[in-house]
Amino acid sequence: MIPRIKKIEPRPEFKLYIEFDEGQKVIYDLKEDIDNISEFSILLTEHGLYENVQLDESRTCIFWNDRIDLPSDTLLEYGKKV
Repeated sequence: MIPRIKKIEPRPEFKLYIEFDEGQKVIYDLKEDIDNISEFSILLTEHGLYENVQLDESRTCIFWNDRIDLPSDTLLEYGKKV
């Protein structure tokens, strides 16, 4: 079953706080993605883009634009449990 995101909150230093429907809470650090995936580097340079993270209609993916997104299962698997 694909985890569904209940809440997402951008925090300082490119860390996302995420709550899932089943009660899990994680902090996902975007720094490694920014360093290793070229499309993510725009989060450093385009003012306000990082803070404008959005949740798709199915609540199984977050995105910033049509080139930068992350699925909920990745966020849950690699996020640090809170």
